[in-house]
Amino acid sequence: MTQERVEPAVLNHVGHCVTDLERSRRFYEELFGFEAVRELKVPDRPSARLLQVDAPLGMTALYLRKDGFVLELLHFDRPGNPPARERPMNEPGLTHLSFSVNDVHEAATHAAALGGTVLEETDVGAALFVRDPDGQLIELLPMAYRASIRDS
Repeated sequence: MTQERVEPAVLNHVGHCVTDLERSRRFYEELFGFEAVRELKVPDRPSARLLQVDAPLGMTALYLRKDGFVLELLHFDRPGNPPARERPMNEPGLTHLSFSVNDVHEAATHAAALGGTVLEETDVGAALFVRDPDGQLIELLPMAYRASIRDS
């Protein structure tokens, strides 16, 4: 039995739920150079059905772009949202974002100044993890790593 692939397929965006839209926007724009390209006040209908979240949503979606990659920041301005929780790296599902930067430790310091948290225990010299202001894991790698996977 052969599997057929549906073509064409391109990555549209990755969604990230945040508690403070402006704080998260500043974090990703100032730390990684993302550019805001679109902001939407999302209507409750049909969004509540699509997202499987009870109305009212009070949702704003902010699309940030960097090098063709689009990060959608989702903010639900309403009571009753579940709290953030730490997820172990080996739990199924998306685990982290990874960025190559010129100086890993300088970027980590800047992340902390923008409301993130540096996970010092992950520092292996050439790479380390930080958390964004809402706890999303972000791996910081040197630019040489990006070049090595592009040339593979």
